[in-house]
Amino acid sequence: MGHLVIAVDGPAGAGKSTVAKRLAKRLGLGFMDTGAMYRALTLKALRRGTKLEDAEALVALAHETAIDLVDEAGRPLKVLLDGEDVSDAIRTPEVTNNTFYIARTPGVRAVMVEWQRRMGEKQSLVGDGRDLGTVVFPNAAFKFYLDADFDVRCQRRIDELRAKGVAVDEAALKRDLAERDHADFTRKVGPLKKAEDAIIIDSTNMTIDEVVEALVQHIHKQK
Repeated sequence: MGHLVIAVDGPAGAGKSTVAKRLAKRLGLGFMDTGAMYRALTLKALRRGTKLEDAEALVALAHETAIDLVDEAGRPLKVLLDGEDVSDAIRTPEVTNNTFYIARTPGVRAVMVEWQRRMGEKQSLVGDGRDLGTVVFPNAAFKFYLDADFDVRCQRRIDELRAKGVAVDEAALKRDLAERDHADFTRKVGPLKKAEDAIIIDSTNMTIDEVVEALVQHIHKQK
């Protein structure tokens, strides 16, 4: 198949991380969860007590941080923060609700984009995020934009948290997701938007397997 980068972008709750992970497995490629990288840095900032509105401090923190994604066959993606496995710690509501501070900081995004591009140069991979097809990998072989209705995305996030035993305030979650959407679409650096050449997939009425199959068919069709 040669060197291949596949970008899967979309809003929170669209299922892009699960889809990208399964697509990578299906195609035998590496998987890059860019959201996990931002979450990991958010976790470090919260632990350090770094002011999340202090852009200069956040950029300095990014420069002294090592984030690694370990993708081993048959195992969940392992997220290492300075060598520590934080795969579960980065999925808490506190981290989720504060990641946008990190993601909106231009200097931090510049560091992250550099890391992500290096990963894409080292290996063929499927990545998911907000700006992979527009900023990180504008020349990706395949670009997909995964979307779904707001209420469906909310319900998916609720189901995901409950499956982990997390108590969910549905009204608060909907407010948080609406705020994340607004932040993602309106931030000045790396806003969430469809790449002009992206294939748009509306997953509102589709299962994860159906979405993955649709992506595979598009890839085989264009090869």
